[in-house]
Amino acid sequence: MRKSRTAKDLVAGYLLVALSAACFGVMPIFARIAYASGADTLTLLFIRFFAGGVLLSLIVWKRKAPLPPKGYWPVFVLLGILGYTGTSFCYFTALNHASASVVSLLLYAYPALVTLFSVLFTKEKLSFSSALALLCALLGCLLVIGLGGHAEPKGIALALAAALAYSIYIIISAQVVGTRTAMASSAVIIISSSVSYLFLMLRSGVHLPQTVSGVLATLSLALFSTVVAFWSFFAGMGRIGATRASLVSTLEPLVTVLSAILFLGEIPSLAVLGGGVLIGIALVLSATTQTSPSDTSPAVHTSDSPQALA
Repeated sequence: MRKSRTAKDLVAGYLLVALSAACFGVMPIFARIAYASGADTLTLLFIRFFAGGVLLSLIVWKRKAPLPPKGYWPVFVLLGILGYTGTSFCYFTALNHASASVVSLLLYAYPALVTLFSVLFTKEKLSFSSALALLCALLGCLLVIGLGGHAEPKGIALALAAALAYSIYIIISAQVVGTRTAMASSAVIIISSSVSYLFLMLRSGVHLPQTVSGVLATLSLALFSTVVAFWSFFAGMGRIGATRASLVSTLEPLVTVLSAILFLGEIPSLAVLGGGVLIGIALVLSATTQTSPSDTSPAVHTSDSPQALA
């Protein structure tokens, strides 16, 4: 009987993390719909992070989830104001200058960048699997950038900047975020990022979506691609562990590419698909060779994810 419950928990865990990957994966689709209805990047991200942060905080309060040590709170606030804001701004702005598939695939080169930075700055040894992941990610990015089409140089640069910023964010957050306090820490980071966007939005002007579809897409971005995505990832991770959860999360770019085909009519070239396969292999290799503390990062929903990018 105990084994049966354990098996059910594992299945539920995989399904929850797959749900998280799907919610993060459709995020660029919601953003493109909101943009088409008149919303701009700053307004869209303020609504996403403020509404999402408040709802996530209510979940933390309702579940009485453990809070991080008070001494770490200033670090979380800075991670939100600088790291999360920088990553999400680059990512969502890139969607105005490149296809959702290209932007998403380039963003998901971030695990290889984390590995590279860890080797260069923390003297971490480079294993064969990590080296192969780096090579696959590099070749995949070259294919997407060089032969992908449907992308302005500005869009490519912003997508790569988002991957770079997210990599730095993960390395720093991995030092201060524990698995037990990850949801509460994420709520603090997200709300802090919303404060940044509030000031930026008020300075540049508020541009709300003007159509019903745009409003629904904006609300979906906050509810599904933030609250449900974070909650289901942490709930699933508690059942199957961080490494397995990270492995399942590699579904995110696949969901984005398929959603872009179905809902935006974006047909990726063979080069983009080939590059996506290589980046997907790099993601799987990175996930299977992860060790703590990087597994405890709130960003390993990845999702806000880079897409959590984000």
